[in-house]
Amino acid sequence: MDYDVLVVGAGIAGEEASLNLAEMGYKVLLVEKGPSIGGKMVLLSKTFPTLDCASCISTPKMAATYHHPNITLITYAEVTETVRKEDGSFKVRLLQKPRYINESACTGCQQCEINCPVMIPDEFNFGLTVRKAAYIPFSTAIPQKAVIDIDNCILCGACEKVCPAGCIDFTQTPQEIEYTVGSVILSTGFELFDAERKVQYGYKRYKNVITAMLMERLLAPTRPYNTVLRPSDGKVPDNIAFILCTGSRDNTVENPVCSRVCCMYSFKHTQLLMGILPLADITIYYMDIRAFGKGYEEFFQQTKAMGAFLVKGRVARIEENENGNLILHYEDIDNGGVKKQAEHDLVVLSIGLLPNIEITGAFKKDKLLLDDFHFIKEVDEDIHPGKTSIDGVFLAGTSSGPMDIPDTILHAAAAATHSAVHVEKIKRGR
Repeated sequence: MDYDVLVVGAGIAGEEASLNLAEMGYKVLLVEKGPSIGGKMVLLSKTFPTLDCASCISTPKMAATYHHPNITLITYAEVTETVRKEDGSFKVRLLQKPRYINESACTGCQQCEINCPVMIPDEFNFGLTVRKAAYIPFSTAIPQKAVIDIDNCILCGACEKVCPAGCIDFTQTPQEIEYTVGSVILSTGFELFDAERKVQYGYKRYKNVITAMLMERLLAPTRPYNTVLRPSDGKVPDNIAFILCTGSRDNTVENPVCSRVCCMYSFKHTQLLMGILPLADITIYYMDIRAFGKGYEEFFQQTKAMGAFLVKGRVARIEENENGNLILHYEDIDNGGVKKQAEHDLVVLSIGLLPNIEITGAFKKDKLLLDDFHFIKEVDEDIHPGKTSIDGVFLAGTSSGPMDIPDTILHAAAAATHSAVHVEKIKRGR
């Protein structure tokens, strides 16, 4: 075997599984399809219910993963095929996408980014800011290596002229690489619900209807502005609404599953907003409150005690005023289901978590089974958490279903243990 374990996806689950295995002495190949590791946790402001800095948790783990001698990291690459061999190991084919820079020579000096004339919306900040065609994804990216967005590059040569290491290379092409590994851990994470599917809420039609992930960026220490501003006119909002279960527990968008984190991150946003905008009124429209974890109920009660308004009732639709304010039409269940209206100057849609099953296409012969909600199926989540329908393939984190960060870390540790057992069986068989 070239490596004992292949870990696909370098978010918090992939990092945790890799570090667990590496500390046990196993050789790990960690593959990430993006130019940096870190996953979605690097986008977050703080974590609930402790309000710890998300970056302060994720960045040291990213660095530990990158520098561990038993972990080989390949970024900007995708798994295209995984075939189980007769001895229980796997033959894996990767597609290495070109960065158009010599990664070993790049020092991360950002001269290419500074001098690049092309500006495009920055996906890291959900379009709130811009980035260059030659760029490092974010300030704490690991590895600190530039990547050239060839689809938006105008081939002006400015980056080549200023690069002190001479590492710009436009001749690079995609490369296929093959490895043999003993086991595979899938930590490919989740997809966010596309709020445009809830047409009645007017996302992208009304500028002041935003998603919770965009609010995360507005609240984060690395936020693009120095305060929270609404998109339409740059006004500081003073009457904010959160609509929970947007895209979760909703058969109309074919997702009846509770996403498990929406209630709690909305309370987190509320508390942070009350610190930044102490005079703002904040209303939370909800179906049910699900505060199931350690300290979650206390966090919920604290949010209410701080002055948040809670309205039990589903929001039916949203309309926009001429001044950009939004009129919410909803039912007030606690008052007999009476239909009401309320005006807010900013609405946050608490979007849910959807399955990310792109990796399933890499299994050409043995097929990964999916559960009723299209997440990758665990054969027995109580006795063997993380074990899939393919012997030797395991799940870590939200690839198996919605979960919060503590459960994700525990699930990743379980996957690492199962994977180590499988590798030992292969070695004994030899």
